[in-house]
Amino acid sequence: MSLPQPIPRTGDLPPRILLSPPHLSGREKAYVDDAFASNWIAPLGPHVDAFEREVAAMTGSKGALALSSGTAAIHLALRLAGVERGDYVLCSTLTFVASAGPILYLGARPVFVDSEPETWNMCPLAFERACRTITDEGYPLKAAVVVNLYGQSADLEPIAAICDRYGIALIEDAAESLGATYKGKVSGTWGRFGVYSFNGNKIITTSGGGMLVSDDTEALERARFWATQARDAAPHYQHSELGYNYRMSNILAALGRGQLEQLEERVERRRAIYEAYRARLEPILGLHFMPESPEGRSTRWLTAITVDEEYAQVSARQLLNCLERNNIEARPVWKPLHLQPLFASSPYFPYFEGYSVSDQLFANGICLPSGSAMTDEEQARVMDTIETCIQNGRSVLRR
Repeated sequence: MSLPQPIPRTGDLPPRILLSPPHLSGREKAYVDDAFASNWIAPLGPHVDAFEREVAAMTGSKGALALSSGTAAIHLALRLAGVERGDYVLCSTLTFVASAGPILYLGARPVFVDSEPETWNMCPLAFERACRTITDEGYPLKAAVVVNLYGQSADLEPIAAICDRYGIALIEDAAESLGATYKGKVSGTWGRFGVYSFNGNKIITTSGGGMLVSDDTEALERARFWATQARDAAPHYQHSELGYNYRMSNILAALGRGQLEQLEERVERRRAIYEAYRARLEPILGLHFMPESPEGRSTRWLTAITVDEEYAQVSARQLLNCLERNNIEARPVWKPLHLQPLFASSPYFPYFEGYSVSDQLFANGICLPSGSAMTDEEQARVMDTIETCIQNGRSVLRR
């Protein structure tokens, strides 16, 4: 089915609406100006120290380590968990490649676990099945990277209990869920290590950066040593083990401090954007929204929907094309990692035999523009486009 929507000439396009652009308040400038005035233009400094303290206090963690990216934080967490070449590491499949890439850095083998329909996050039953299978077959299982998708925590209580039972380290990839809660605890604090991202598209940003949090402060100090090229305590440059250039700069930490002050406002705004989408679009037959777990609060970092083509009369890909024609950025739900060529040989444990929830979400899911700076008029344009696309698709079928 092709929809009767010609692509406008470039000059006719309305201003582009982005999926999740950075949102600055103006408060960031004072912190950044201070970094310039003090000449702390380095991957260390007082704003780095303060940003770590403030994130630790906000999350209730005993310590935090500011890093160059969330990916770096996952890498260090895996190394702290003792992951080595040949080990097996469980990982959510419905996520960005950065959740699993560091497993390969260490020469370990990722094992992917499917989502559950209730949260779109890792299914505890499939997770336990994976743990049992791997250990019964005698393979070394060291850690699990559990992702909190699109601002919502996974069902972490049973997953944490399974990790304890099998003696594996739980690493909570909360890159997308800073500000969310689950059963009264802040997202990112259920595992031995928690990871946040401050990439430009995240709910708060340092343009690029991440944070590793933990109650194991000795482990964090070890990670801090590795993150600064593992330089030994000597008057000259001496290195006895492998390290990395992973520290965050003082300027970016200054930006992050200004952003962190706005976190709750950003969460409330994104939740309001979700509610506006839901109120107008949920009555449309065939459109379904990512459910929110009753066990916590999602930040709704991205509003995600699925499109049932049988009822909506358009597919998710056709709807994406309609949005793009109108200069609106939307994205498919993450392509599951078990479908990626990079991980073609990796084991995968679906929701149940013969049915993969993440495959269905990828085939039918769309992430809508959700930036906290998006205006009501811009959001109305997104919703107008969706409604028009579906109406046009149904009129084609009626003819």
